[in-house]
Amino acid sequence: MSELEDISHHIHDRISSIQRMLDLSVAEVPQNKIKKLGQELIALERLVEEFEHCIGQQKDQLKYLKELEELFQKDAEDVHHLKDNVPAHMPRKKCTANGNEPVIKQNETANVQPPQAENVKKTNKSYIREMEFITMPEFESIPQYMKGRVSYDQLNAAVQSINTAVTAKYKILQQSAKTLNNNTRKLYQRFKDQETKDTKGQYFVVEDDFREFTQMKVDKRFQGILNMLRHCQRLRELRGGGLTRYMLL
Repeated sequence: MSELEDISHHIHDRISSIQRMLDLSVAEVPQNKIKKLGQELIALERLVEEFEHCIGQQKDQLKYLKELEELFQKDAEDVHHLKDNVPAHMPRKKCTANGNEPVIKQNETANVQPPQAENVKKTNKSYIREMEFITMPEFESIPQYMKGRVSYDQLNAAVQSINTAVTAKYKILQQSAKTLNNNTRKLYQRFKDQETKDTKGQYFVVEDDFREFTQMKVDKRFQGILNMLRHCQRLRELRGGGLTRYMLL
C-alpha cells in the first residue's frame, strides 16, 4: 500500500508542476521552458500508462486468487463431508497408547532384540484373524440375482458382524478355562467340541455364534449374504456333526 501511495504522490507532484507551467503560459515563456513542459507531459503520459498496466495485472491476479480461494473452500467442504460420513466398515488406523513410537538407540539394538522376539510371539498368540471387507469391484462382480436388494454398505456391515463374532469367540478361546465364569466356560467347551481335524489352525464360526455375539438375524437374507461372501472367496462352508461351520479364507 505504501508503494501505491508513493506513486500517487509522484503523479500528483508531476501534475502540479505542469499546472504551474500552464499557468505561466499567459506570459511569455522561454523556449527552454516550453520544451521542458513537453518533456514533463511525455514523462507523465508514460508513467500513467505504466501505472494502468500495473493496475490491470493486479486485477488479473486478484481474479485468479479469488477463483483459487473458491476451489480451496470447495475442497475443504468435501474433506469435512468425507470426515463426517466415513462408512462404518472402513478400516481405521490403530494407534499406540501414547501415540508415540519408542525410540531405540543404535548401541542398544543388541540388548533389545531378545525382548522384541518375545513381543512378536505374544502378538502372534493374541492375533485374531478378520475377514477383509468387500471392495466395490468385487461387489459389482456379484451376479444381480445373488445380490437382490442387498447394498454394498449392508454387505460390509455383515462382514463387520462376522468379524465381531469371530473376535468374541477366539478371545474366549485364548483364555485359560480356569479363569472363566460358568457361562463363558460353557461357551469355551462348546467351541472346543465344534473343532475337528479339518478346522485345525482355521478360524470359523457357526450360526449360534452370530446369535450369541451379534444382532444379525439368521434367516433367508442372511444365507443370501453368505452366498455372496462365498462368491467373493471370503469364506467356505464345512459341514459335519450336524453343524455348518463358516471358515474364513
